[in-house]
Amino acid sequence: MLDETAEGVFAIAVTPFLPNGAIDWESVDRMVEFYIAMGATGLTILGMMGEAGKLTAEESVALVKRVVARSTVPVVVGVSAPGFAAMKALATASMDLGAAGVMVAPSSNLRTDAQIITYYHSTAEVLGAAPFVLQDFPLVTNVVISTDVILKIVTDCPTCVMLKHEDWPGLEKISALRAASDNGARRISILCGNGGLYLLEEMLRGADGAMTGFAYPEMMAQVVSAYQSGDETRARDIFDAYLPMVRYEAQPGLGLAIRKHTLAQRGVIAHDTLRKPGAVLRETTKREVQLLAARQDERLQALEVR
Repeated sequence: MLDETAEGVFAIAVTPFLPNGAIDWESVDRMVEFYIAMGATGLTILGMMGEAGKLTAEESVALVKRVVARSTVPVVVGVSAPGFAAMKALATASMDLGAAGVMVAPSSNLRTDAQIITYYHSTAEVLGAAPFVLQDFPLVTNVVISTDVILKIVTDCPTCVMLKHEDWPGLEKISALRAASDNGARRISILCGNGGLYLLEEMLRGADGAMTGFAYPEMMAQVVSAYQSGDETRARDIFDAYLPMVRYEAQPGLGLAIRKHTLAQRGVIAHDTLRKPGAVLRETTKREVQLLAARQDERLQALEVR
């Protein structure tokens, strides 16, 4: 079961599709093995970048079953939904299938601190004993969750064991949360998102690792490992080698298409299909990705990173 000690890299997995839009189950199997081989300490499926909103309820449960059966690391399932009934149904099914925990983003209609706190009180009640991740991603949800509100939720809801920190800018929030835990507040795991753009700085502020997607998850695993071993310079060198690709993949509206294209080029998934509606890359963009990948390989060879 997921708990407050979780650390490392929980890779946000894409959902592979065939060209006709059906789930590509062979690619799902290969993808799970790839993420683990690249150093992932956990997997997160049915997140926003997993195109969760485009799957039927039956497909979502089938995907959870397939990934959990294939995975040798903990699996977290995104169960965010407009209503609590759908959330509870997917969460219950996921935990019954062997998921380690679930992830919940706030409903986009929440505006006040009191509304946010009440929402997560209800979430904890609906989920029962299932440990959950609070997803803080205001750039997408349009819900701003203050440090004090997070601390109130952590105090009131013992099953909240992790923050998926995806505020931007948000480094001061990590510092404030860690200062609070140093002064007696319950310490929960903090794993960070945003495609790894600020991973090293987030680690320096007290984060325990990453929960995000990037077509080169080995970068995040190597940076976290180097930092945890005390070699900050090595961590910076590795991060810098991948930074142009991290930056390029972070483009709003195109990021997932770029990530899937790269994963397909790496042989992880068979097709770079996004289920409609979804972006389609032009040839110019694909050439830019290939150039970045080639230059990235040169930098990694100079660092003797494999």
